[in-house]
Formats: sequence, structure tokens, C-alpha cells
Amino acid sequence: MNAFLPVSKEDMLDRDWYWYDFLVITGDAYVDHPTFGPAIISRLLEKEGYRVAVLAQPDWRDPSSFTALGRPRLGVMLSAGNLDSMVAHYTVAKRRRQDDAYSPGNRPGLRPDRATIVYANRVREVFGDIPLIIGGLEASLRRYAHYDYWEDKVRRSVLVDSQADLLVYGMGERATKEIAAKLAAKVPVGEITDVKGTCFLADRPDACRYPSVEVPSYEEVSSDKKAYALANKVEYEEHDPIRGRAIVQRHERRWVIANPPAMPLDTAELDEVAELPYVREPHPMYDEMGGVPAIEEVRFSVAHNRGCFGACNFCSLAFHQGRMLTSRSHESVIREVKLLTQHPGFKGYIHDVGGPTANFRHLSCAQQKEHGLCKNRACLAPKSCPNLDADHTDYLKLLRELRAIPGIKKIFIRSGIRFDYMMQDKSGEFFAELVKYHISGQLKVAPEHCVNSVLDYMGKPHIEVYEKFRDKYQRLNQKYGKEQYLVPYLMSSHPGCTLEDAVQLAEWLNKGGRQPEQVQDFYPTPGTLSTCMYYTGIDPRTMKEVYVPTDPHEKAMQRALMQWKRPEKRPLVLEALRRTGREDLIGYGKECLLRPGPGQRPPEGKDYHKPQEKNKGKSGKPKLKQAGLRVEHNASNPKRKAGWAKPKPKKNAKPKRDKR
Repeated sequence: MNAFLPVSKEDMLDRDWYWYDFLVITGDAYVDHPTFGPAIISRLLEKEGYRVAVLAQPDWRDPSSFTALGRPRLGVMLSAGNLDSMVAHYTVAKRRRQDDAYSPGNRPGLRPDRATIVYANRVREVFGDIPLIIGGLEASLRRYAHYDYWEDKVRRSVLVDSQADLLVYGMGERATKEIAAKLAAKVPVGEITDVKGTCFLADRPDACRYPSVEVPSYEEVSSDKKAYALANKVEYEEHDPIRGRAIVQRHERRWVIANPPAMPLDTAELDEVAELPYVREPHPMYDEMGGVPAIEEVRFSVAHNRGCFGACNFCSLAFHQGRMLTSRSHESVIREVKLLTQHPGFKGYIHDVGGPTANFRHLSCAQQKEHGLCKNRACLAPKSCPNLDADHTDYLKLLRELRAIPGIKKIFIRSGIRFDYMMQDKSGEFFAELVKYHISGQLKVAPEHCVNSVLDYMGKPHIEVYEKFRDKYQRLNQKYGKEQYLVPYLMSSHPGCTLEDAVQLAEWLNKGGRQPEQVQDFYPTPGTLSTCMYYTGIDPRTMKEVYVPTDPHEKAMQRALMQWKRPEKRPLVLEALRRTGREDLIGYGKECLLRPGPGQRPPEGKDYHKPQEKNKGKSGKPKLKQAGLRVEHNASNPKRKAGWAKPKPKKNAKPKRDKR
């Protein structure tokens, strides 16, 4: 049976350890599972022959909590956890979250804001000049001077503020192994400046050992939004492991030097990392605290790929994992699923076989192997590239093999699926089997909006692609006798989205007969192209101005328009319709969003259709058609499901006779 890595001196003594090599600090609870970055790094170091101890969620207010396991021999590896700590702590409205799925018992407040900086400064305080390497999503996205939504200003690179020696960006396995080997060989950490996928500080820009490009300095991007947009554009263009150059950015009297990205792991390396001896559970020290909720979503799930060439502008994946896709072998995934069937809590259901995008298994085109991804265009949006290889054959074969494993009842796919990629697959075989075998009642996809100009700013396909997908999905469900629903993810207030665009989205939803339960307001996370648009009002791809909804009241109206049926949203929806001159959507027609209020009349000259008397019941209220009534899920009544409502049978009703 696999054992957890030491988390205390007692654990080390049980192993007869009186010293150890690396301390891995994480802002998450200690969950030894391959979907947790610190678990991967610690197990990888262990496999390389190093002694590793884990310090999870240390009390940053108490310096002694960082010395509880003693001083490591070679260095400290530090991560804020699976999420940026500010995203983990605050909603898009900048309200403090009341829970934290990555902490024991779902408790908030067990890690600090800006955890990478706070933890690193404590390490410097207690261990002095020990080699300190920061990594994880928070460090990766903040490696350059970046706009910080919570402070509403540009902050310096996290490498500067943390006082770390090195910053590892991206997934980090290659860089971690190379850094550890150099430290073990007694190379001073200040001389480790050639590792791809890392950043370091230098006194001169020519300290960079690779072909490089300099972007506007921290001082420039802090004061000039055009300079910020130019820097962001270059940072995105060079984030490619084949053609990418190093990036140099001055911060006061020093330079942050980001070496070119590391190559992604190949299939054999990815298999090896996925099958390290993880316990695959939270540490038992959390049992009395209620466990760690984040494990529930991934305990019986399998990640089969990495990277995403979908490249949505608001998504941080392209800037962290990168756009080049790699995938695990069938044999490795099959071994993992067989392992899961032996878990005492397994009930026959694999919750997901996915990744950043579930239905990607190979590079988007053959040219990427030699030339990398295209600098000035995306693979899928606004239209699919003619060179796109939209082939699901390998993924389909993998799913069929998994379904045949003894003990498997159902294999679900719950990761994001790119519907535009599916629609480019002419065979349609995967689409058919997805509907037949792999949906757990609802399929969630992300059209995000319906106005094509807004979708262009998002980096998403035009709405016609989604509508064709939706229609085909409905036909396939009818063909196979399935009662499965499509849940579209939608976003309000993205840069480029005006109040008029938000009204169009509400009309589109109304025409389709659905109203989303949950609405996502655009969240400006560090480093993304969309965040650059939000801060600068400039699209960095074109350097042209873009409208940005930043007023909280307008954002509230955009959000309310997507849930126009809710009574508490009525004042905001009414104001939005009046501001945009769309009072024609106030009335009794099926195209209308709001009914006139008490004592109100629709404006003269408008053709509003009142309910017909013959459609009224005894109460005087309009009857609802029973066949084909669209019923939205009601949070206050969980028994009502989204779908087509069936007519209720009348009491004591006799069955109709066949008149034939």
C-alpha cells in the first residue's frame, strides 16, 4: 500500500530520516492525487531519489510553523495551490468566499491572500538564503508585470515580490527535475539560469542565454496602457515550446528573464507522472475536520491529456499549460481505471475521462511538430483552420476499451467538450457514442454568448456553430430514445459586450425557451488576453480600442438580463430595456421579456399581444400548454428538473380506447 510523504518530524523518524532534501509547501490541503500539482512535484522528486517532506497550509502568521520539519538540505519548492489564492478567496464582485474546497472541512481562511508572496517571505525569514523555487498556477500567471483585478493596478512580477531564486512556469516537471539535479550537484542556485520553463532575476538583460525579445518595463506598463497591451501580445506570441523566444522585462534596476517554455512531456513521460505511487486520497489528518471536498470531483476521474489549442481569450490554460496537446497511452489510462475499480468506494462509475478539453487527443495539425502553433491565429475561432485535424478516432477507441473493463457500469465525460471541434469531425461517430454512452443526464458546453462580435473578443466560434451542434444533439437524443439535456455556459460583461449585446443574448435565450440558473460574470484573472482588454480597453491582438463594461451597475444589468424571469431582477431588466430603447420587449407577446407592471400600459404604437380569453382558466390566469412546456430547474424545488414537462394524468382518468 502506498504511503503519504512525511508531514511531521514524527513521520520522518518513522522512516529513520534525520535529514531530508526538499520541503514542498502548498497552499492547499495535502491531497496525494495526480490532479494536485504539489503532489505531482513531490512524488516526482521522490522518484528521482530525493527525500521529500510536505508542509500543507502552514500558519503564515507564525514563523515557527515553517520550521516544524527542520531545514531541508537542498531547497524549498513552494506553490499557492491549484488555484490563484485571490481567485480562491474572492468572487468577481470582490466579496470574500465563504468556503474553500481545497481546505479541510471546506473552511475558508486557511491560506493567506497572495499566498506565494507571503509563504516565500516567511521562508526567507526563517531559512535565510536557502534555494527557494516558486511554481504553480499563481506564480505561472503572475511571472511578468501584470494587472491585478483586486487592487486595480499593475503589480510587479511575483518573482520580485517573493524574493525567490527561481520561478517555474507551466506544468513544471521537466524544470523541477533539472533544477533538483543541479542543486544536488552543488551548483549555486544563482547560476541556474539556463533551465527552460523558468524565470530568474538578473542585473543585466544580456544574462539571458537564449534568443530573446524585450517587452516594455514594469514602469512603462504601469503608466501606459498601450505599452501594457504590447507586452501582453508578445508574452502570448512567444509562449510556444518550439518557436518561442525568451522574454526580458525590466523591473526598476533589475530584469526578469523568462526562458523559453519547456517542451511538454511526451506520452511515455506523461504516463510515468500519472502513475507515480499516489495514495489518491487526502491525508488522514483531515478526517476529523471533514475531509477535503475537492477530492470528490476527481477521486474517480482520469485525466488523459494536457494542453488546449482551444485558446479562449479569458482562459488561463493557454498561458499555463500551453496550446500544444499531449496525451497518455491507452495502456496507462486503462491501468488507472482498473486501479479505481479496486477502490472500496467505487460503484462502477468513472466520473470523467478528460482534461482541459476532454475531446482533444492529438495536435491540432501536423505542422505543429516542426513549427509550433501559429503566432497570429487560433485553431478553432472565429472559424476552424483548414489544416485542423478534427479526428476523434483515438479517443473513441480509448472510451470503448474503458467501457469493456469488468466492473465498469458507465464512463462519463464531464470535462469541457469543444463542440466546434466535434462539428468538424465529418464521421459523426464520436458524437453518436457520446450521446449513447457518456452523458450523465446533462451535457455542459460553453457557447458563452450569442453575439458574434462579442464571441470574437472571447476567442470563441460564432453562434451558428453552437446552434447546429444543439440541433444535432437533439436529433441524436431522439434517435436513441434518450432524455438528456444541454446546459450552455454563458458569460456576461466580457470586454466588447455592450448593454445592447446583453439584450440580444436575453432575446436569444428567450427564443430558445431557457433561462440559465447560474450566470458567470467575466472574471479578470492575471495574464489573460481578456484581462488585458479589461484593463487597457485595447485588444492586444489588433491594438484597437474595445468597449469594456466596468461600471458595477451596468454589469449587474447585463447579468440580470440573462435571468429576466426572476422577480428580483425585474427593476434591473426594466432599466436595461429602457436604456437601450428596447421597450418593445415589454408586453404580452412571446418575444417579450417582461410583462407591463400594475397600472402600466405598453407604449402606444407598439403591437403587443394580450392573452386570449379562451386560454384563460377559471382563475382568470392564462393556461399553460401541457405538451412541450419548457420547465427550468428551480433551486427552491430540487424535484423539478430542466427539460420538457410531461402532462400530469387526471385523477381516475380512463384510458382512451383505440377507435380503430
